[in-house]
Amino acid sequence: MSEVPNKVAVTQPSNDLDAFCIILKSSKCPGILTGAGLSAASGITTYRGTNGQWLTTNPMEVASLQAFQDNPGRVWAYYHPKRDQCMEAKPNAAHYALASLSLPSIRAQIFPNLVQKDKPPLYVTQNFDGLCRRALDETLDKASSPEDQLDADERNEVHARLVEMHGSCYRFTCTQCKCVKTTAETPLAPIFTDQAAIERAKNGEERIAVEQLPRCGGPEWSGSNRYGRCGGLLRPGIVWFGEIPEGQGEITRILTKVDVLLVVGTSSLVHPAATYATTVKKNGGTVAVFNLAPSQGDDKADFVFYGPCEETVPALLERARQMVVGTE
Repeated sequence: MSEVPNKVAVTQPSNDLDAFCIILKSSKCPGILTGAGLSAASGITTYRGTNGQWLTTNPMEVASLQAFQDNPGRVWAYYHPKRDQCMEAKPNAAHYALASLSLPSIRAQIFPNLVQKDKPPLYVTQNFDGLCRRALDETLDKASSPEDQLDADERNEVHARLVEMHGSCYRFTCTQCKCVKTTAETPLAPIFTDQAAIERAKNGEERIAVEQLPRCGGPEWSGSNRYGRCGGLLRPGIVWFGEIPEGQGEITRILTKVDVLLVVGTSSLVHPAATYATTVKKNGGTVAVFNLAPSQGDDKADFVFYGPCEETVPALLERARQMVVGTE
């Protein structure tokens, strides 16, 4: 007769905001991971949530290197309108709340025990919409306190702590000369003004000739083969499925030291970002999830706060500031 194994008690994540604020105050090396849910309030459609893009579109047909090699026009027909949507969007309250941690005065109130007091938390985003960086730049530009007015080197350090691991909608790489370009111009080629043609190409009903797609040197390219103006086909500067995300070395190096990780607006399904919470937990750290609804990564969290990120994240940081001030 075998013994009945003891049942292991399962601890449910807490939603005690004050308890989590106390942990934030004691953090020596916090980190932030954000996903598509962060930008939902800015009007950018998520991928796996309600009405998510991948519910109606096979990502391997529009977001993989093989798809681009097979039919670059279809990939561009999907990506260019998405890029325009990102460029037209504006950061929301959650973007600005997280960006405020780049300011020394705010950081000192919320994280008084940082080991590196002159550096903001590691900020990793899976979003290529550029809104995290735009919120960061706007926050630095509007800083009024003398201690928050950073010089060029200090601003560069702040920017270095923001890792856009899936690339940027403003960046492109030439498939021929490998030149990397950054631009906010739109459209990137005349074909993208023909909405009907773009819709047909996106649905796989029509192929767009490579000569009509964005090229190195722009629409006015006139036969030059110079680096940066060689006429080669451009590809979006974003990380597709099957490719290695950017900044993994820096992320891995710092992540082993992170003792509190904020996971904001992500379903925790895409690797390697899906493993970050596990890494922090294995090292004895605390994980807090901020999502609109339950997600796969919740079981790895110590704290879970449901609701719109543009409400829950600012509320967290404001409460943390109040608690720190109140104890001084």
